[in-house]
Amino acid sequence: MVGQVVIVTGANSGIGKEIVKELAKRKAIVILACRNLQTAQNAISDIRTQISIGKLVPMELNLASFSSIRKFAKEVIQNFEMVDVLINNAGVYVPFKEHALTDDGFEIHFGVNHLGHFLLTNLLLEHLGRRSRVIIVTSKLFESGIIDFSNLNGEKGLVVKGRMNPAYCNSKLANAYFGIELAKRTKNRAIDVYMVCPGFTYTGLFRNVKRSWFHYIIFSPIALLFLRTANQGAQTVLHCAVEPSLSKETGNIYRDCKLYVSKKELNPDVALRLWDVSVKLTGMAESVK
Repeated sequence: MVGQVVIVTGANSGIGKEIVKELAKRKAIVILACRNLQTAQNAISDIRTQISIGKLVPMELNLASFSSIRKFAKEVIQNFEMVDVLINNAGVYVPFKEHALTDDGFEIHFGVNHLGHFLLTNLLLEHLGRRSRVIIVTSKLFESGIIDFSNLNGEKGLVVKGRMNPAYCNSKLANAYFGIELAKRTKNRAIDVYMVCPGFTYTGLFRNVKRSWFHYIIFSPIALLFLRTANQGAQTVLHCAVEPSLSKETGNIYRDCKLYVSKKELNPDVALRLWDVSVKLTGMAESVK
């Protein structure tokens, strides 16, 4: 990865920060794309106490704001000759009952986890180099999601089953469909697309979820048997970013550093329709034919 330019969204903590560490060890040029520039700089300072090689570049990117995404993409294009790897890692998980919205008025999970990365990727698509890679971090929870084109923003409400957040699951399914259609559209352009499930990982993703002390006491000992560290969660993303044998593989889902066969059938017609709808919602002129 020496000298390769890699963008990592949500790079200041959790899986994203671990990805940055590992890429720095491989002497890559890593752009830490973070909502808050100070947190990106803090992450770099912390990483530098352990790793002195690799070039780390903090840049501001708020995936809940289309204007911020456009500004970020413009700066990347101006300052870097090309991008070799784009890792769409950032994500939000907010209790659906809070009805959180992006700056542009979209339901927060759909707006950030899907539309934000959709717009970012398309704005940078022409700036990706030959044999470049796009990695979309999804989740096995996409198997519990649905794409309802009459209710993408959850304006009609969503059915909550157990402890699952349906808006989050739906956004992760949108990630998978995005990857499928992107791979189809870029198959003749030397761009490989990978969707990755990092596994059940202990990160700050669920920081907005309130749980009683009783819940933690009862469930934590069991959860700890299955939870991965952030570094463990980063491994499949890194596998797809650096593994030479994966070159020319595209449009597949990976988990535990190997192909993952989903229990959920992914309909290519839905992927195409979601792409077209996403183009309209982001106000983006379609750039990939």
